[in-house]
Amino acid sequence: MTTPFLDANFALNVALLLMLLAIALAVVRTRSLLAAILLMGVYSFVVAAWLMVMDAADVAFTEAVVGAGISTIVLLGAILLTHGEVVRVNWRLQVVPAILVLVVGGVLIYAAGGLPNFGDPASPANSHVGRIYLETTYGDIGAPNVVTAVLASYRGFDTLGETTVIFAACVGVALMLGFGPRVDTAPTVDVMGDHHVVLRVISKMLIPLIVLFALYVQFHGDLGAGGGFQAGVIMAVAVILHAMIFGLGETTKAFRPGVMRSISAFGVVLYTGVGIVCLVNGGGFLDYDFLFTPQVEAMIPPGLLGDPDKPHHWGQHFGILFIELGVLLTVASTMVSIFYGFAGRTIEAIKAERGS
Repeated sequence: MTTPFLDANFALNVALLLMLLAIALAVVRTRSLLAAILLMGVYSFVVAAWLMVMDAADVAFTEAVVGAGISTIVLLGAILLTHGEVVRVNWRLQVVPAILVLVVGGVLIYAAGGLPNFGDPASPANSHVGRIYLETTYGDIGAPNVVTAVLASYRGFDTLGETTVIFAACVGVALMLGFGPRVDTAPTVDVMGDHHVVLRVISKMLIPLIVLFALYVQFHGDLGAGGGFQAGVIMAVAVILHAMIFGLGETTKAFRPGVMRSISAFGVVLYTGVGIVCLVNGGGFLDYDFLFTPQVEAMIPPGLLGDPDKPHHWGQHFGILFIELGVLLTVASTMVSIFYGFAGRTIEAIKAERGS
């Protein structure tokens, strides 16, 4: 017999799925780029709520700050360089893409029927890999949050690749939009005017709190949902909010575009440097147990970071701390650099470059 809890959980999942379908249809039907971007932000927010229902707090956190937050801001900055309405195209040109979408969607739906039931203890993820992680993480890593242990230690090399991809995105945007002095010499313009003094005062109160929350998310990653990716995006939001309220010129004085790009590269270097230190000390790449030499390890009291009857995992804790800091620096500076790239290009500047 089905319990009321399961009935409520099923109803909530169905409601969220219907909301996602309705939002997706609205995005497809709208001809306004602004409306489409805002709807996609709402879509990401609903996805984050659905992930919370599925007990995937870390993924939900990432979806909320990246999908519903920073992605929406960057896209809003990008449409300043475009027309406000989507150009209508011949519907006949959309027939083949529509058929391909339906075919691929049908194949995915058919394949989903072979997936194990949600929470099935006999599924491969729960009976093999997931179970091993849950049983060995505390003894191997010492981090209460298994997700952080998996991403930052067990799969640290994969996370280094993801961080490098983010840095490559920073370089790609800079190559497309140019390394020139456009953003560096952005004029300071009082775009908000005196009648927005309340907005300015409130933003001055919010920006320090946003930075503080980013630091909390960064250093709380060992214990709960959080880490360098989420904290980096939140940190970037503080800088972007300052630029939107006080103008791009004022923000670039405090956070120079060239410095932001350098910090993005330094984050990857810091991450890689942790692995190199482990190699020098006789371990494997990103094997944090070899982050400190045996002489240093012998000087650390066993109970300094936890139970004195268990290994202190000093190298694991600091290894995760350093690589997460590298992720924070790369993600935050990359997001700010991408925003600078779009916000620093005006329609007038583009026309001047093209000679029109």
